[in-house]
Amino acid sequence: MNTSNDQNRPVITSYVEAPTNTITANGVTFVYRELGPKGGIPVVFFVHLAATLDYWDPQIVDAIAKDRHVITFDQRGVGASTGEVPDSIEAMADDAYAFITALGFDKIDVFSFSLGGFIAQALIAEHPDLVRRLVLTGTGPKGGKDIDKVAGVTYRDVLKATLTRSDPREFLFFNRDALGKRAAKAYVERTTGSRTEVRDAPMKVQGFQTQLKAIKKWGRGTPHDLSKLTQPTLIANGDNDRMVPSVLSEDMQRRIKDSELVIYPDSGHGGVFQHHREFAPVAAAFLSR
Repeated sequence: MNTSNDQNRPVITSYVEAPTNTITANGVTFVYRELGPKGGIPVVFFVHLAATLDYWDPQIVDAIAKDRHVITFDQRGVGASTGEVPDSIEAMADDAYAFITALGFDKIDVFSFSLGGFIAQALIAEHPDLVRRLVLTGTGPKGGKDIDKVAGVTYRDVLKATLTRSDPREFLFFNRDALGKRAAKAYVERTTGSRTEVRDAPMKVQGFQTQLKAIKKWGRGTPHDLSKLTQPTLIANGDNDRMVPSVLSEDMQRRIKDSELVIYPDSGHGGVFQHHREFAPVAAAFLSR
């Protein structure tokens, strides 16, 4: 792993080629990757449940990194980042803030998916001036209906995947019709089969279980006043999200002033990955405004 950035390197715009770096903040050594042209406000990516650096879809990351400085990172206790996974979304947001400020940034854009969207909302609640523009995909608001049931859905689909020797994301993120199955296979291949640099450490089972507990707390928590969220916000999801119900994307769009909503047809939790050809340029254009 690299522990410092080499300013003399050519600009990397392909996520599968991005090296892994480390930085220490508040006693935690965070692993992260960065790509795209440096300068200006970076786009920080907040990843989903049980995911490490390796789980980002390069089709989306690369589209944004073509013109923007992109940073992906592992939260505390995830992948090769040290420490133990916190048991609340708010504590995860505190860790994210420590990581971002350790890198020297006081203003960022955010791209988030699922659990990452919960963390991003909690981060903005505590540090409203930190985030300039926000992308929320496959996610929902604090106290959102049925978010506390994510653990049950997850365990059932993990069992199905185990029995069929499949990647759990094929069940969790995609419809189980012919279209969804094809999209699932393609997505898993993009995230597992093309990395040219050293891969991240796997997610630990205990950390995964702690994340699920934190999600349950989030789902049962007192809702945030999303009218206070003033950042330009793009919300996107599939029309059949079984993990974080699609109606919650519509709920956030109603509650966040002037936010934009995109719902993709015939797709589930991973709708933005299934429809990456349509979504990636939309997200890149939104973040470049």
